Amino acid sequence: MLPAALIDTGPLLALVDRNDEWHELCVRAYSQCQLPLLTTQAVLTEAFHLTRGDSREISAIWTLIRSGAVRMASIQNEELARIHMLMDDYADRPMDFADATLVYLATREYLNLILTVDHSDFETYRLPGRKRFSILPSRK
Repeated sequence: MLPAALIDTGPLLALVDRNDEWHELCVRAYSQCQLPLLTTQAVLTEAFHLTRGDSREISAIWTLIRSGAVRMASIQNEELARIHMLMDDYADRPMDFADATLVYLATREYLNLILTVDHSDFETYRLPGRKRFSILPSRK
């Protein structure tokens, strides 16, 4: 089955941490999505780093990945120039590398639905044709 949405770092962490302020909203949003969710190596790297070595959270993220519910899309070296251009285009924000990979992937895969808690950035980023992202969960 083809992915219908992207997932950012914040919701990945919120899904596996019951104490996260976004946990309930992200669990509800996740349950509304067609699986699998697509993400990038940069997002997974950020998520594993932000677990701060919590073995339960690390294991839970691995469970999502190994179950196929979250899939990592590959980005080839020759695609990095476009990601660099995105970061330059949004230098006033600034756009971080993980966000740039998701915006690039959304464009490449024709996706506009994203699970993120980073509303301010993803409400600013635009897809081709000035199209906006559809964001889950809603702001608090």
